[in-house]
Amino acid sequence: MSVLDTFSLSGRTAVVTAGAGPLFGSSISEALAEAGARVVTASRSLARNREFAASLAERTGADVHGMQLDIGDAGSVERFHREAMERFGRVDVLVNSALVRDATAGGFETQGVDAWQRSAAGDMVGLYAICKAFIGSMVAAGGGSIINISSIYGVVGNDPSLYENTEMVQPPSYNFVKAGMINFTRYVANYYGKQGVRANCISPGGYYTGQAGPFVERYNKRVPMGRMMDNDDLKGAVVFLASDASAYVTGHNLMVDGGFTTI
Repeated sequence: MSVLDTFSLSGRTAVVTAGAGPLFGSSISEALAEAGARVVTASRSLARNREFAASLAERTGADVHGMQLDIGDAGSVERFHREAMERFGRVDVLVNSALVRDATAGGFETQGVDAWQRSAAGDMVGLYAICKAFIGSMVAAGGGSIINISSIYGVVGNDPSLYENTEMVQPPSYNFVKAGMINFTRYVANYYGKQGVRANCISPGGYYTGQAGPFVERYNKRVPMGRMMDNDDLKGAVVFLASDASAYVTGHNLMVDGGFTTI
């Protein structure tokens, strides 16, 4: 087998939470489909997932399915796991990219305790519930790969100067959840590695979505590579960690941030 063959995901089934999303999710789903996997996208909107799945299947020729999942509802997670196993028999790759975070929660001065609890508890409970559900199935099948999407703000603190003279704020619950995700990944890696389950994180940098000009300018000056992330920057990292190319990699947090955290 050549080294390029180890990146193939042919014959494997990959679940991507928020896999039809406009940020990382759609790029992740596209990358896995292009690598040959059967892809299952899952989030609250069944219609949106089915529409995206049909479009991705047409573009890539891959086997793509859209399903419904509310990551903030433990009952929904269990139903999704049961339905996925009934339909596909096994799941080899689980990518957790969904967030419950309330984007209007505000910064430290304005985010209330209730909003903090909804955001942090929802994200942590959802991550725990879906990992717990699928790890058992992966162990029974002989192994699998879990990839959790964290953030640079799970590793370093925010730089307030980037947000000056904009209406942008970063809810403190986001940092809390993303940092916890990284160490939870290490926990899973340590406990289930001998049973064939690998667990890794990816911590992306800032993703360009048309943010305010002053923010983009400051961010680009700060990051060594001189730009924000785009749609293709996460794809190679995801395929690497999902595939046999990373067969001896577990418990790792891969920074895909243009060097932001090296400064």
